[in-house]
Amino acid sequence: MPKLARFFVKSALVYLVLGSMIAGLALSGAGNLPPALLALRPLAWHLLAVGWATQLIFGVAFWMFPHMAGSQPRDANARGDERLVTAVFWALNVGLALRVLAEPWVMLRPNPVIAALLPLSATLQLGAVVVFVIITWPRVRSLSARDR
Repeated sequence: MPKLARFFVKSALVYLVLGSMIAGLALSGAGNLPPALLALRPLAWHLLAVGWATQLIFGVAFWMFPHMAGSQPRDANARGDERLVTAVFWALNVGLALRVLAEPWVMLRPNPVIAALLPLSATLQLGAVVVFVIITWPRVRSLSARDR
């Protein structure tokens, strides 16, 4: 498994644990939750959807999809430009970290400066998704006889 794929998958597993723990806390008291735990509910689902599911999908897709047409498996960029995939990893994770910090804060103590981090977070995450799709699109193809 390539190093970048391992980064995605291991990060996804960390987010699975964090998101599950936060979801468990946020859902444990049902109707009697203090505001601090209520503020964590949307965060838990974001950690699970973006942190766990999206990163796991990205890591496995980067690893398992066919190599770029005409490339050899050992070519440095057989899976696409690794610098771009590294940028995707960091944009997705920095965007998620900004959301983890800003979302509960804004819910508990509205602050326009902190609230501005949410669109930045969304932009980083959306940018990561778009770039990943652009990188991965050419790899979604039928295998040539040579690749089988």
